[in-house]
Amino acid sequence: MIIGVPREIKPGEQRVALTPAGARALAEATHRVLIERGAGAGSGIRDDEYAAVGAELVTVDDVWRRAELVLKVKEPLAPECERLRTSQILFTYLHLAPAPELTRALRGTGSIAIAYETVQRADGSLPLLTPMSEVAGRLSVQEGAFYLGRAHGGRGILLSGVPGVPPGNVVILGAGTAGLNAAKTAVGLGADVSILDVNLDRLRAVDDLFHGRVITLMSNSYNLDQVLRRADLLVGAVLITGARAPVLVTKEMVAAMKEGSVIVDVAVDQGGSVETIHPTTLLDPIYLVSGVVHYGVANMPALVPRTSTFALTNATLPYALALAGEGLEPALRRNPVLAHGVNIWRGRIVHPAVAEALGEPATSLETLLG
Repeated sequence: MIIGVPREIKPGEQRVALTPAGARALAEATHRVLIERGAGAGSGIRDDEYAAVGAELVTVDDVWRRAELVLKVKEPLAPECERLRTSQILFTYLHLAPAPELTRALRGTGSIAIAYETVQRADGSLPLLTPMSEVAGRLSVQEGAFYLGRAHGGRGILLSGVPGVPPGNVVILGAGTAGLNAAKTAVGLGADVSILDVNLDRLRAVDDLFHGRVITLMSNSYNLDQVLRRADLLVGAVLITGARAPVLVTKEMVAAMKEGSVIVDVAVDQGGSVETIHPTTLLDPIYLVSGVVHYGVANMPALVPRTSTFALTNATLPYALALAGEGLEPALRRNPVLAHGVNIWRGRIVHPAVAEALGEPATSLETLLG
């Protein structure tokens, strides 16, 4: 199979979908690997590193024209959708539930769009979303701590505090992968940390993991309203696989927060769990609502592209090898985990959560595969 890797064009995006190690593994499996020149520069990977492992360095036009399987990091922008062709396979993060226009564009291409974030194991875990959730969770506190600085719009709070002065208060909404990683960083900084979730088993796991150093609370509107009034930093980390994130923090709750407090919503690429959040970019990451700093960067891991690129390829490569080695339909039939990743199939919406968000019926993959 011919595998193509274009340079990411989303503003501020510096990750690349394949490392030289990944390119070598694909080349060793007798596939042709096309890398757009300069695609790895943002992650500190030189063109000659790809060439040394057998990849072919080409123009962006060649990548999209020749590739049967296109590996990306972020969802395709309009110029990229225009390049997609019928039956071409796109394997990337898509986050289609809050993006009806992108969904319509992908349907119109006749391509097969497989989303990293909905590749799902039988136990519900998301192996291709997990590494970026780990990165984003840790970054959420790091970035939140930065914007709490007075010069950056915040209250002027040092999360760790100092002797004689209490630490800052961090509220984390969601105890999944991103929430746990946010808690690890916040606890490591010495902050006063509370975490909310609707799953008691997850809260028990948090209590065990942090030996009681994190306050655990059931997630409901009353508890959330109470904790937000004293929060210096709110981290939104709520995920429903493939679906739009539920709005749990209302604009009235935001208005009741302290002036200069900070909200970082990791789920903003799925619509966000804060009513007042909207996507921003690394080039212009924040805005104010009711005196509260909102950080809505939809591709936070791009802030640390080298770490993120290697973590992402570690996770995605086995699935890319399966698609390339077995062919699309045999790979999906044999691997139900990968099959969950199919969102769009030649104009049909396959993933139920994406279809529900758009108010349309889903077409089962089994029907399409025959």
